[in-house]
Amino acid sequence: MKISQCIVCVNFPCQDVKHNRYVVPDVELDPEKIKIVLISEAAPNDPADYYYAGERASYAQTTVQAFNDADLAVSSAQELLEWGVYLTTAVKCGKTGYGIETATVNECSVILEHELAMFTGVQAYLLMGDVAIKAVNAIARRQGQGRVIPAGSTYKIRGGDFRFNEKPAFPSYLQAGPSFGIEKSKRMMIAEDIAAALRLIQ
Repeated sequence: MKISQCIVCVNFPCQDVKHNRYVVPDVELDPEKIKIVLISEAAPNDPADYYYAGERASYAQTTVQAFNDADLAVSSAQELLEWGVYLTTAVKCGKTGYGIETATVNECSVILEHELAMFTGVQAYLLMGDVAIKAVNAIARRQGQGRVIPAGSTYKIRGGDFRFNEKPAFPSYLQAGPSFGIEKSKRMMIAEDIAAALRLIQ
């Protein structure tokens, strides 16, 4: 199955993103082999930096480093996929500014919902940053599950027992792109959250 052929935005209604920077994972995979889904914020402004754009892509490099920090020896996004780790974004277009409006997150969460529904064997969700958390909460509310992750600072709620589709959901910090590595404390917490998810599949 090729994910990019299964999910699509039809009318691009959102006003605070760059529609010409729309990207979804263009990878061939067996959805039943996916055990962890990592969701980060938004597509990069340069498509060459996207997760599956090659080993030099910044999203791929910083994410691989995050998994290395969690003691998983991998060197590419493709290797993560072979481990059963799927990488995607909550918002499929690049940002126009620093933040993303709630309406945009809610709109794009419909696409994310269809995307996540393809992975029936998932054992854990890694929610990297506030946008990913908001998107999953929006999906859960539509499905009648209620809020998955409570409001509050990430450092205060990390480590709680949160469930999405009856599977553990780990709220964490954004690991993709140039912002990764600015604060060593956040990098350590990201590694701890990834390691906790990995323990569920090893």
